[in-house]
Order: sequence, then C-alpha cells, then structure tokens
Amino acid sequence: MYVIALDLGTSGFRSQLIDIETRETIKTVITMGHPLPGGNVMDHLDFAISTGKDVAHGLIIEAVKKVLERFNVDPLSIQRIAVCGNPIQLSLFQNSEILDLAYAGEAKQKKLGVHDVKRDARIFPANQIFKGIYEMDNCEIVVPPAIKHEIGADALAMMMETDFINQNEPCLVTDYGTNAEMALKVGERIITASAAAGPAIEGQGINCGMLAGPGAISDVNLEGSYWRLIVLNEEMEPIESDLVDPVSGEIIESSGIKAKGITGTGVISTIALAIKEGLTKKLPHLPEGRIVLGDGIIITDKDVEEVGKAIGAIWAAHMTLMIEAGIEYSDLKYVYMSGATGTYVDAEKARHLGSVPGFIPNIVQFGNTSIGLARKLAVDPIKLCDVISVAKKIHADHLMMATSETFKDIYLCELSYWQQGMPLEIYDQMLQLYKIKPFPQNLEKVNIERRVSKDIDDVGEKGIEIVKDIGIILEAPVVKCIMCHKCEKDCPEDAVIIIEREGKRFANIDSQHCLGTSCRRCVTICPEQTMNHSILKVKR
Repeated sequence: MYVIALDLGTSGFRSQLIDIETRETIKTVITMGHPLPGGNVMDHLDFAISTGKDVAHGLIIEAVKKVLERFNVDPLSIQRIAVCGNPIQLSLFQNSEILDLAYAGEAKQKKLGVHDVKRDARIFPANQIFKGIYEMDNCEIVVPPAIKHEIGADALAMMMETDFINQNEPCLVTDYGTNAEMALKVGERIITASAAAGPAIEGQGINCGMLAGPGAISDVNLEGSYWRLIVLNEEMEPIESDLVDPVSGEIIESSGIKAKGITGTGVISTIALAIKEGLTKKLPHLPEGRIVLGDGIIITDKDVEEVGKAIGAIWAAHMTLMIEAGIEYSDLKYVYMSGATGTYVDAEKARHLGSVPGFIPNIVQFGNTSIGLARKLAVDPIKLCDVISVAKKIHADHLMMATSETFKDIYLCELSYWQQGMPLEIYDQMLQLYKIKPFPQNLEKVNIERRVSKDIDDVGEKGIEIVKDIGIILEAPVVKCIMCHKCEKDCPEDAVIIIEREGKRFANIDSQHCLGTSCRRCVTICPEQTMNHSILKVKR
C-alpha cells in the first residue's frame, strides 16, 4: 500500500509516492508549470472566476491525475493523499467557494451571497472528487487547515517546518515563489502577507528560463575573470558545470554537463554577480544588452527588469511588514527561506540584491516546506491533530499589500531602481518624502545556515520524473473568426491555435503555457473580438 504527498504549488505540482510500511519515498514527480493559465495565483483566481470554478477544478484534477499516473501503481493501492497549498489552490482542488478570496469587502461578499466560509482541516473519500476520472475506492484525502481565509496551509507549513514558530526573537519567514508567502513574528504576534512576485522568481517569463529541474542553472560563481555554472543534476543536486566568459559566451572549460536553461535562482545569481563585477553600470542594462552563459542561454536587459519586479515586490513586502508591525529594522534577528528559490539561491547574493534583507544577522535556508508537511500527514494522519492545535494557537493578522500605501510607496522606489537605474541616494530621498525611514546598509558578514542541499531532500529510490507537458487543452468556439491567425502570431508563449472541425472554428489554448490575465493578447488583437476566455472548456 502507498500514500502520496502532494504540494499544489502556484508554479507547478510536487508529488511523492511513499511506501506506507517502510515510510520510504519510492518516487518523486513534479510538473514544469501549472494547469491553470497565468503566471501567479491571482491570475489563477481570475481564470477560475471568469470561466467558473468547475472548469478550474477540472483542470487541477486532470493535472493531478496525470501526475498520479506517472507513479505507475494500481490506484486501488493508494491509501491516502495528503494535499498542501495556498487557499486558492486547495479550494479549487476541492471545488469549494473561492469568491471570498477574490473580494475582501463584507458588503461585496454579502451581495454575492458569500459568508462564513470555512477552510478547516478535512479528511474525506478521494472518490468525492476523483469518481469517474480516477477510481480510488480505498483512498482518503487529508487537507490541513487554513488559519484565516487569506492564510493557508502553505503558510502554516512554512511556519511549522522551520524554526519560525518556536523562535523567541523577532523573525521573518518567506516561502519564495510566484506568490511569495511570508510571515513576521514579534513576540506572540504573527503578521502574514504575500507578494505577487510573478513567474520570474521561478525562472518563468524570462529568456531561457525554466523551473528548478535537472539541467537548470541554479547558481553562478566567480573563478578568476570567468564564471562557473552550477547546474542541477538528475537528483536535483547542484553540481559544477562549464566555466564561461559571461560577455562573449565562450566556454573556457567544458564539464560535459549541458545546461538546458536557467531557473530563478540562477538569474538572481547572474544579476548579483554582474552588478558586483561592474558589468552593469546602470540597471537594467547589461553589456551589449545581454549576458551569455554558454550555448544559447542568454540573460537580457528585459530579464533584469522582470527579476527586478519580483525582487522589488518581495523587498517592499518585507519592509512593509516591519514598518506596519512598529519595529525597528535592527530588531529583526532571523530570516527563514523556504521553497525552491529559498533552497537553491546563494543567500549571500540574494541579500545583495534584496530578495532577503541584507541587514539581518542570521539567515536559515530550508527546502519545500509545503510538501514536507504533506508528507508527514500522508504517512501519519494523526499528526493532523497537532497541525490543528498549532493553527488554533496562531492569532495572525493578515496585511493586504494591495491596499497598503507603505507597500505601494516602497515598490514604486524599487521599480524606479530596477527599471530606470535610479541612484540609491535618490531612492533614500524618495523614502523620506513618503515619511519612511531609509533602510540600513547591508551587514558585512552574516550567519548563513543551509539546512538542506536540495528543494526536496529525498526523491526516492526511483528518483525524480518531470512532467514537462501537462497536455491539457482548453477550447472555445470563435464564431466570427476570419482565420487571420493574428492571435496565434501575437501569443508570446505559442499557446493558441485556431482549428476547424465539422465546419466550425475553435480556439485551442494550451492551459499550461497560457499567461492568462497578465496577457490576453489574443483577446485584444482579434479584429472581430471573437476570442472569449470565459467560455473555455477542457477539450476531451
């Protein structure tokens, strides 16, 4: 018999098959992307509202089914699936209410008939959601609780799986991803927040970018005047690869290990090293508009801008938490980093760029805390009682960055710095205009502790399998289509194709690659305005 731990991450799913008798991991399966269109969780929520949550639920369940099939075991031998994720992903997985997550105002919720939505812990039969899709008669699903509707199981996981919850000194924890979840603890008070950092933090939406997986450049280090690439191997461990000239792209020393792309941590490392070595005099401009990390792997000025948006959002959220909590910057003593970016990033480079505060004396790096909690609940569901107990003790305030003037002011300064190269002295002057204390200088030396060597510490005896193409197509009729194919040509991800069938025309959209709300070029460029995402259905 087996159990499965499943993390419904915003940028992709992580899942592990575990032998219930030995409690040993058999295999790990991850997806290179999310089945819902969009680059962040708010895009996913918008898609679910515009098309209907039944469609979004169907997409998530179809993707989970494809992941489970990769384990190649009899569904009837699966005893339990423990699922972790943010409130939006878990709600869509269970096909439960989502409108309260989209509309914070009580008046609006009342008008929509939404009230008193519960996101408590649940254990229920798998066939409640898989029946007719994937028969699992002997299986139950375990879902951990949310603390509040904005503070989900993933936030609970990052608090419990790190030292955060037991730390006596002021501390900050962040689960880095397209939607960076974070929490600040001051005494018994916990303030949570999230920053819609966007896909660049995970290596998506940038040139040659990819999620953390075998063949991805996760770091770069200086050797003399050249750069040593660090690439993830088949076991997701960072190993040394080629030595390159970052300006010409010449391979000075070949390792025989070919990089396939670069993940978000690799881009952060690249930009940090470029700034430190004086390759960029003014952001976002690189020498000749690019840095070349070997054969075909290029970082562009546009990539710097995209990463700057992500880092700027995270930095602004971190600073806003401290300001709103009423503490001095120097009061903060510990920072905990989790998630793939928190694991693989060079913390020294990260604090130089600002994705982690550089003036904090102690930085501790963890792995994927969400799947860590899911794994514990899958193997021993009685631990759900412990999780519920901790959740009840956490009296957390949630800070909405979208309505925070402090966040907006700091983020505006960040955008000016990253996109227009605003000097730091002007940055400080802008903060003073906003009545915000200038931020401290980075400490020369801090304590950095890396608790794990890879995002998922134990991938199992059969190793890791990556599902690169989820293969789910959304379809909608385009009645007035004149077959100009402008939507196909203008799609930045080549996610759209127009087909004819039985005398009718349809738009087919690859759900995994569609950028969703943040794009919709296919809608705006259509001369007949016939493209309508709200009527998309899963193509069978």
